[in-house]
Amino acid sequence: MQHLKEVLGNASMGNNTVILTTLNDAWASTNSVVDLFLKSFMLGDGTHWLLDHLVIIALDEKAYNRCQAVHKHCFSLVTEDVDFQEEAYFMTPNYLKMMWRRIDFLRSVLELGYDFVFTDTDIMWFRDPFPQFFPDADFQIACDHFFGDPDDLNNMPNGGFNYVKSNNRSIAFYKFWYASHETYPGYHDQDVFNKIKFDPLISDIGLKIRFLDTAYFGGLCEPSKDLNLVCTMHANCCYGMDSKLHDLKIMLQDWRAFTSLPPDLKNESVISWRVPQNC
Repeated sequence: MQHLKEVLGNASMGNNTVILTTLNDAWASTNSVVDLFLKSFMLGDGTHWLLDHLVIIALDEKAYNRCQAVHKHCFSLVTEDVDFQEEAYFMTPNYLKMMWRRIDFLRSVLELGYDFVFTDTDIMWFRDPFPQFFPDADFQIACDHFFGDPDDLNNMPNGGFNYVKSNNRSIAFYKFWYASHETYPGYHDQDVFNKIKFDPLISDIGLKIRFLDTAYFGGLCEPSKDLNLVCTMHANCCYGMDSKLHDLKIMLQDWRAFTSLPPDLKNESVISWRVPQNC
């Protein structure tokens, strides 16, 4: 825990905020997902500085070694009896263990007093997301499908991107979320969140939930239509490493094409995403 405090302290913004992602060996090899992830911060509009506040949480030794080679804030979260090195295929027992280990870890970050943006590594960062967050929310989450109202609990959330404030409400919520995996065995964190978001305990805790608009926080399920607005794009609704890598590379190419346009053409939205393709 002391090492975690040091890593978070070194990466923190002045307001005790960090950006977190998890990484296993399958996504850590050269020319894999993590390289595209880090590249997006370099290519994004005003995102490069955010790398100073990003902590990569390595789930195995190879991922930790790779992190140390490419990034300055790394933390090793090795779980006994579970090997997270291989690609954790969606909904397999290893995948579920990895997802729930993540929820438990994020609770510990909140308990240390840090606000965080959690991001999956297959999310490309094109603009600083902080101006688009709601100032009054405890827990804000991206969506596979957004129905137009950030307060609507019927929005279909995606657990791969969220912004959480550290307070008693969020800590109680993460404890409840983690405990609920025993209530709903065989479900991953996103499915369980979809079940518990209606639970009266959320109101009792007083947790303020907001769902993020796909116009700013898009994905392959529901792409951000206007590249003048997009902050992040997620390779969600996509299965298999090769498909994901292919479409992420196209996404970065599209962004580069957009940023090279003169201002008047940018405003005319002459470029749109060419993805999904293989996803």
